[in-house]
Amino acid sequence: MKHLGDILVEAEIISYKTLERALERQKLDKKRLGIVLEEMGVITEGELVDALSKQFNFKTIKNFVGHSYSKELLDMLPSDFAMKKLVFPLKQKDSMLAVAITDPFDLETMETLSRITGLQVVPVLATRREILDAISVHYLKSSSECGEAILVVEDSTPVATIIQMALVKEGYKVLLASDGLDGLKIAISERPKLIITDSVMPRMDGYGLLRAIKANPMTSDIPVIMLTSKASTEDEQKAFEFGFSDFIPKPVQPVRVVSRVKHILDMIKKYRR
Repeated sequence: MKHLGDILVEAEIISYKTLERALERQKLDKKRLGIVLEEMGVITEGELVDALSKQFNFKTIKNFVGHSYSKELLDMLPSDFAMKKLVFPLKQKDSMLAVAITDPFDLETMETLSRITGLQVVPVLATRREILDAISVHYLKSSSECGEAILVVEDSTPVATIIQMALVKEGYKVLLASDGLDGLKIAISERPKLIITDSVMPRMDGYGLLRAIKANPMTSDIPVIMLTSKASTEDEQKAFEFGFSDFIPKPVQPVRVVSRVKHILDMIKKYRR
């Protein structure tokens, strides 16, 4: 089976030179090719889904988080596997299982799905954000109608998923953004109680996001926690001096994330009494 990059080149969705640059970045960042292409500004998640659908006649699905799914259907895929591989079971009929997936050419994941379920897997294209939302609601039992909202701005899907899973288990509503600009839009429209942002991201980094958050009267009171792989004393001091409310070093530890979030939210409640 051909790789996704070769297929996109043949379909003239991207150029060969763009693919070469993306593959070089992929070696360094260890991310999926689709995510790398999105970060490069070459194609968005939605555009990638639409392009693959038109070129190869894959079915697509949108806004499926609000549908109902039986426990028997969800139990076909372990939650840890669903979160790690970004897949979600949609419907079973006879020996067929429709599964929402971001990359239908991921042969390893497709074979594993068939082995786990014993069924023939039919890939249905969806964006990773919608799959994460469905996993959050139906596997982690998060409700969009309750819980304090926390915005997580992180361009690494695995890291964002770890944070989301930890916070949803504690009853928080988690909003996701993959870069600072999207994070700023969500912060203005949703007014989360707290923001966790990576320091290094495409389009707008964590420092730029904090600056924009503090400059807007509608969001200036929202506390922002920095998430970074640069965890020296100097980096921590720089973050606090810049205006971040707290500092979480990578690699991410779920217990530490939850502890820091609860501490900040408790401080807010005491301050506003």
